[in-house]
Amino acid sequence: MLLLVLAVYLIPYPAFSQNIDALQEFFTFYPNRKSVALDSSIYPSKFIAAPVISYSPETNFAFGIGAKYLFKFAGSGEETRVSNMPITFQYTLNNQYFLYSGFEIFTNQEKWVIEGNILLQNYPRLYYGTGNRTEESAEEVYEYNQLLIEPIFLKQMFLEHLFIGGGFRFNHIYNTEIEEDGLLAINRPDGFEGSTSVGAEVAALYDSRDIILNASTGWYLEFTHGKYGEVLGGTNNFNLTRMDLRHFLRVSKNNEDVLAFQFVGRAVRGKSPFSEFSLLGSSEIMRGYREGRFLDRDFLATQVEYRKNFKNSRIGAVAFLGTGDVYNNIDEFQFSGLKPNYGVGVRFKIDKEENLNLRLDFGFGRGTNEIYLSIAEAF
Repeated sequence: MLLLVLAVYLIPYPAFSQNIDALQEFFTFYPNRKSVALDSSIYPSKFIAAPVISYSPETNFAFGIGAKYLFKFAGSGEETRVSNMPITFQYTLNNQYFLYSGFEIFTNQEKWVIEGNILLQNYPRLYYGTGNRTEESAEEVYEYNQLLIEPIFLKQMFLEHLFIGGGFRFNHIYNTEIEEDGLLAINRPDGFEGSTSVGAEVAALYDSRDIILNASTGWYLEFTHGKYGEVLGGTNNFNLTRMDLRHFLRVSKNNEDVLAFQFVGRAVRGKSPFSEFSLLGSSEIMRGYREGRFLDRDFLATQVEYRKNFKNSRIGAVAFLGTGDVYNNIDEFQFSGLKPNYGVGVRFKIDKEENLNLRLDFGFGRGTNEIYLSIAEAF
């Protein structure tokens, strides 16, 4: 990233932009290039890939690839938004791995939306105990393997941007390793030695965003409710409810700046395993806290982000502010107990046509801070 910043100052912008376009082309593959050459009405699908290097105390150095597959089904026109299938793979010097895809696919004329997550990982998680007042000094490492599969199928109904449907979620935790005489060994929460969650979900989605990867206008509201049970092959009986509300609007007609809002809620009821508890802290919301710094059954958080887009430039900047907390029950919510987070970031547009950014964020929380480098916006 430092080399990129230096290049902005040392290379004249037209030449710099041309070099970036050439670099982008080097990492971009067009699976349907021949079909597009024969029929210009076909959307040119793109597979954009780039090497990824990261470091954290838990994993040591990690190397891998980050990619996004952007496409439309044959017969889709301007009325159908671009489908997005991100793929991330990393392998660390500690022999850990991480493979993830969170996808959102639109069929022709957006009659159906297929979304969900696929995750396979052997990655450590930091554990500080359960609750919203755990101490930093209690930190310990929890090793485990995880396989998560969650497809959701939604059909457009009643309103133009409203989709209703359902799916299933399979979350398998295995090969767990805990610290001897640590908090997990003492507290022994249900499922700390491994668990399997299998559930059927109902879902509703309202999505009027203009661009999926980096929206400037529109609303996004997703609600899912899943019922998990031993009768389905799981180890526990419980319910999981999630909500994600976002809004994007242009700040002024005189510029391309965007104001973005998000509110997230998550609640677990019943005898859920430890692996299904809600985590505070991530690269997407409550930036500045390590993922899982606070852990409990329920989670509420909100954030607002100002996105500054400089005219005729690939460079952008953001400032964000948020707050949230975890609870054993939502009725424990108190404004005085909310944890703050804030930060700034820089953006570099790696694909002008798709409005796709490389983002570098510096997040700060209460007595903590984190750095995030990723492709696409946090939300």
